[in-house]
Amino acid sequence: MARKQKSALEVMQGVEQPGQINTDAVKTLHARKRVTHTVQELVEGIFAGNRTLLSKAITLVESSLAEHQEMAQEVIALCLKRLNIEYRSTNFEVRTRGIRIGITGVPGVGKSTFIEALGKYLTGKGHKLAVLAIDPSSSRSKGSILGDKTRMEELAVDPNAFIRPSPAAGSLGGVARKTRETIILCEAAGFDVIFIETVGVGQSETTVHSMVDFFLLLMLAGAGDELQGIKRGIIEMADAIVINKADGDNLDKAKAARVEYAHALHLFPPPEGGWTPLADICSARTKMGIENVWQIILKHREITTASGFFEQRRMEQNRQVLRESIEEGLKQHFFSQKEIGSVIAGIEQGSVDGNLNPYKAAQDLLDQYFRKF
Repeated sequence: MARKQKSALEVMQGVEQPGQINTDAVKTLHARKRVTHTVQELVEGIFAGNRTLLSKAITLVESSLAEHQEMAQEVIALCLKRLNIEYRSTNFEVRTRGIRIGITGVPGVGKSTFIEALGKYLTGKGHKLAVLAIDPSSSRSKGSILGDKTRMEELAVDPNAFIRPSPAAGSLGGVARKTRETIILCEAAGFDVIFIETVGVGQSETTVHSMVDFFLLLMLAGAGDELQGIKRGIIEMADAIVINKADGDNLDKAKAARVEYAHALHLFPPPEGGWTPLADICSARTKMGIENVWQIILKHREITTASGFFEQRRMEQNRQVLRESIEEGLKQHFFSQKEIGSVIAGIEQGSVDGNLNPYKAAQDLLDQYFRKF
């Protein structure tokens, strides 16, 4: 019998390769996901300053799942109740020892660098800082980069700082509600300064302005006609305008821009509370002017507290929370109805094709919804 010759192309039997999925790791991951905390454990952890439990509570707040939202509302209610008990016997100035600061500016103005510079200054003074950064979401993929921690390397590892980027997810109303609730959780965890960084100059500024005590607008000098670069409405909302990157060859331009903005601010009607908005310069890179920015914020608080406007603004924020919560709840309930969900796609397509009047179709859907309830 002829011996069979081996071919050079013959595949040798090798070692059995492992599967592409690590089943042990998957089991471990699922086991971890099943480990949940009770509402009471989350609340106790938040007041104890446990950042892991604070982050989990914020994740619940940001979740769209009904069971998560129910749990999140219980956590919020208990945090508010405990905060109110702690503050009940104190005056308003002590109750609101924390301060909420909105920070916005044109793209490229250096918001993240500025926040890190001011944040490091504050933590160095013994403050506890929480940075809530609203990241823009893609209208196509609905995803967000959430890269603020990578842009604030020193602040991200500061034991007295907490950075939480959150996706805008295309809903300013949703952002407002979730951000307000996150502020409550951070204040319950002992953070006395809250920064809210917006996605940039646009509609979100009005939303953020309604939830903060001080609204700071960062600008650049030498980038064209400064007063034409932003909307008048945003200047009117600003409690202070700060020209960043005032260093090197740009210092003289920044000083000139400060004069222009100071003149522009005086053209607007005097704001409430006795505070006159200021224009100043700083360099987040060299730290020049950072301390002065904080002094401006403290002066604003002193004046508005004395006039009663600080307390009035906080009370107005509560009114806004009530209205936004009702609007967001109605919107979610409307779209969660099976009767609406089963026909909405066809109606939308009919509106796009021009076969349906979108105003009439919307009214018909609302009539159908209200007849049910």
